[in-house]
Amino acid sequence: MIQHVWERCLRAKGVSRVIVATEDKRIADACAAFGAECVMTSEKCVSGTDRVAEAARKKLKGFTHVINVQGDEPLVDPATVTKLAKALAGSRKIAMITSASVFEPGDDVANPNAVKVVTDHAGDALYFSRSTIPFVRNEVPGLKFFRHQGIYGYTLELLFQFVKWKPTPLEKSESLEQLRALENGVKIRVVTVKHLSVGVDTPADVNAVAPFLKKLLKK
Repeated sequence: MIQHVWERCLRAKGVSRVIVATEDKRIADACAAFGAECVMTSEKCVSGTDRVAEAARKKLKGFTHVINVQGDEPLVDPATVTKLAKALAGSRKIAMITSASVFEPGDDVANPNAVKVVTDHAGDALYFSRSTIPFVRNEVPGLKFFRHQGIYGYTLELLFQFVKWKPTPLEKSESLEQLRALENGVKIRVVTVKHLSVGVDTPADVNAVAPFLKKLLKK
């Protein structure tokens, strides 16, 4: 799965380097076998963001931005990574960016594992939640619900600052790390994408993703 994520990230435009960050030697050995650049990070890293920050300090001297794609996103769309990279490179005002897509008819909007996001008119996040947001007290024609995809882009300056901040109350309540940024006054730009990657977090997710991976591997 790691190889598949790495290969899809390589296909993204505007990305000059793809590095796998891990604390697991088995993953590092697998990366060596298929030719991926890999950096070993500390087992003390609490989150993927901490791991990316450590890898960036070791490997990204002279770089200004980084995009964090987690290894459990085997169906990540290269076009999504491209869109994030283009937006980051095109505006000095964007220090952190992520993506979301519209819930499709029949999707379970109430599912707490499907994180929701609401934005302002500029496309910056107002809030992320496992609850359904907005709460529909009144029917509003054309109202859409947006599902967040856990792919993030940062300026390295913000990334290094982010990992110094302590977990915040809303972050701990929702178990959503991006709320730490909002609680510290960071604007998070949310770009809308058509394709939403399926994260592999549970055995059920493996079963859901397997048919898509088989199709992709045959190409």
